[in-house]
Amino acid sequence: MPNFGPGTNPSRLKDWARTVEGLGYDLLMVSDHVVITPDVAEQYPAPFYEPFTTLSWLAGMTDGIRLGTTVLIAAYRHPLLVARMAANLNDLSGGRFVLGVGAGWARQEFEALGQEHARRGRQTDELLAELRRAWTDTTDYSGGKIPIWVGGRSTAAMRRAVRFGDAWHPLRERVDWLRSATERLRELAASEGRPVPDFAPRILLRLTGEPLPDRERVAGEGSLEQVLADLDVLRELGARSVVLDPFVGDPAETERPEVAWQALATIAAHRRQETK
Repeated sequence: MPNFGPGTNPSRLKDWARTVEGLGYDLLMVSDHVVITPDVAEQYPAPFYEPFTTLSWLAGMTDGIRLGTTVLIAAYRHPLLVARMAANLNDLSGGRFVLGVGAGWARQEFEALGQEHARRGRQTDELLAELRRAWTDTTDYSGGKIPIWVGGRSTAAMRRAVRFGDAWHPLRERVDWLRSATERLRELAASEGRPVPDFAPRILLRLTGEPLPDRERVAGEGSLEQVLADLDVLRELGARSVVLDPFVGDPAETERPEVAWQALATIAAHRRQETK
């Protein structure tokens, strides 16, 4: 769900949550930025609703849909603050929170927050380790059952998912790349002597009237038949959750959410038919 852009406001956020829950989806996720620096604003302009605040508010007006971050940038908040906010949100929502975490990319935003862009990988590892310690060793936090999804496509990110995560959460990749990457994930888990984390990709959702050449598209992009086939492949690769991201890239889309809702409704209708 876009929690940013010119068309985003409390009323629209509420409509998004109620629409996707009404369509039968079981997870609603939002993005994370704190300072809307020029590099961020180019893609995700203000207003940008802070994820913990937004999801806490939406928890009170939804019934069973899970709520999560895709992804929270590790370096932007102190680990113990994240541990506290995540635990509280999980408790207040009745155990519905999924914490997606990533290293981030916006160099100007890092600078504005007094963080070193070059240390973002190490800070992500530190955050995840501290979360596990806080939730396990400190009864004051009581957040031990929160699923952690670790974002990123690099080998370091995949190893991070193996060491700290419940799931690996790559964003907007091609199907052939995901196929080879899941094999790499299994190899990394074996080398670490740890279980293979769940596979929970976030894919673009862009339905087109005609099929697109496979070499020119990412998973979730193309004709309805192509997208449904992508979902089948992701299931075969072990995906237990797939996040559909209907934001194509133009901030003006946030003023026309009906386009995204229709695409989500189309996928939901066909998935229901398949399960009958």
